[in-house]
Amino acid sequence: MTGGVVQPVIDYYDFGIIVVNGKEYRHDIIITPSEVKSDWWRIEGHRLQLADVRDFLCERVDDVVIGTGYSGLMRVDKEVVEEFERRGVRVHIANTREAVRLYNSLVKQGRRVMAFLHLTC
Repeated sequence: MTGGVVQPVIDYYDFGIIVVNGKEYRHDIIITPSEVKSDWWRIEGHRLQLADVRDFLCERVDDVVIGTGYSGLMRVDKEVVEEFERRGVRVHIANTREAVRLYNSLVKQGRRVMAFLHLTC
């Protein structure tokens, strides 16, 4: 459960644009239970590596949702999944359109959710 924290909600997503809590973003983002980190960059644009998420590994969450892009072209290294799972966090990987739906559904269920969302490709 969220413990009183009002998690961000995704209002809209389409290729290259996402609206979270009424604010528009045009670059990849990370959503934690308490904030949105905009202009998220990875070491390699279409690959998610452990180093790209290292600063967020200690975030208290139940689920991590990874949006791999509009067409799902971003690859996710198995070490990313394994490290979150080792910490007791469920990991969901989908194209960003599906990831947005899943993220909002999990938030509505009262789960603490973090999302790594690639907005293009």
